[in-house]
Amino acid sequence: MYRVHGGRLVVQLYAYTRDLSLAEDLVHEAFCRALDRWTTVRRYDDPVGWVRRVAWNLAASNWRRTRRDRNRARDVTTEPVPGPTPDRIVLIQALATLPLPYAAR
Repeated sequence: MYRVHGGRLVVQLYAYTRDLSLAEDLVHEAFCRALDRWTTVRRYDDPVGWVRRVAWNLAASNWRRTRRDRNRARDVTTEPVPGPTPDRIVLIQALATLPLPYAAR
């Protein structure tokens, strides 16, 4: 079934995802899921249609996850972090002068 229908499904998903390796991964995953449920899937009128639907659902989920991650990355503020205060610099310099056994505590 994979040999006969897998290539066409990869082409369809490649047209949707524009990423050949992703399309191949999605098709492989869909066929693996079919194999895990083969006793049920083989009884369907169109087992290939079931695999196709699973692959397209995986592609849609991947698209939603990618879009969500891009939106989250865009929402991250890139405001500069303020540097250490003068008091903090003095404290760090003072700690650096302590002998190692005292500084480690």
